[in-house]
Amino acid sequence: MKIEGQKVLVTGSEGFIGSHLTEALVEMGADVTALVQYNSFNNWGWIETLDKNIRNSIEVVTGDIREMDGLKKIMAGKHIVFHLAALIAIPYSYFSPMAYVKTNVEGTLNVMQACLDAGVLKIVHTSTSEVYGTARYVPIDEDHPLQGQSPYSGSKIGADKIVESFYRAFNLPVTTIRPFNTYGPRQSARAVIPTIIVQALTKGAVKLGAVTPTRDFTFVKDTVQGFIKMAENDDTVGHVINIGSGFEISIGQLADKIATIMGKEITIHTEEQRLRPEKSEVNRLLADNSKAKEILDWKPEYTLDQGLAITIEWIKHNLDRYKAEIYNL
Repeated sequence: MKIEGQKVLVTGSEGFIGSHLTEALVEMGADVTALVQYNSFNNWGWIETLDKNIRNSIEVVTGDIREMDGLKKIMAGKHIVFHLAALIAIPYSYFSPMAYVKTNVEGTLNVMQACLDAGVLKIVHTSTSEVYGTARYVPIDEDHPLQGQSPYSGSKIGADKIVESFYRAFNLPVTTIRPFNTYGPRQSARAVIPTIIVQALTKGAVKLGAVTPTRDFTFVKDTVQGFIKMAENDDTVGHVINIGSGFEISIGQLADKIATIMGKEITIHTEEQRLRPEKSEVNRLLADNSKAKEILDWKPEYTLDQGLAITIEWIKHNLDRYKAEIYNL
């Protein structure tokens, strides 16, 4: 199914990945509706920062995936749905786990039911590598056991299983994309790469949680291409597909790499409040992306160094958007 000319809905469009995806869909000629979470300020998040011509091509609607009546109205007539709306900050999930169940599990249930009722032709649901927990073997393929090591990951496992059940029970044409750690412009300070860059620019001393865990980082433009290929390929229905680079790096090594690219000397300090509970820390993530290569003909185009250089420059020019003095849950 080609994206061009299709009526497309993006939930979570105002967020980091969602805004990049929305932008790319407009450029491909899709008729895009961007669902933005209702707020009294009528704030559209990152959608507001897009080029004026792009922004004016988007129909922005406000609503909430936790509320079924409005969601059904928004879903009517849509051909393709990209479901990205979620609570994603792991530290905040320790503080308010019920909010994650309400949004990520019940919200996803609402989206799937609304898609089923509306006869949507293709749905791409967003998972996360966090559902794997600490790797039992590497590289991690899609058959790796799922482990709920945080309320966030538990809620995303629940969401993924709701999606699977709608495919199996109702033949809903849904596929699940499972990105590993995406980074790039517009990412919030709750994520590790912006955290390192912002502190390196403003303080020199970088406060982090655990520095030995490894992660598999993918630049946001590569992740977006994964979403698009998942939607366009008919063979993805019913499948879960990893989107990751196949390269791992520890958080400490990542901080050193960022400092080198920036030409700065930094000192790294472990801060207690940034540490996950011992049994909750995911110690190793490394993607097996062979399924994405085989089915989607997808592979990352950006190296980590290239993506970091772009991200650093963007943050330098948007530093006032970050509250460097505050630890963001």
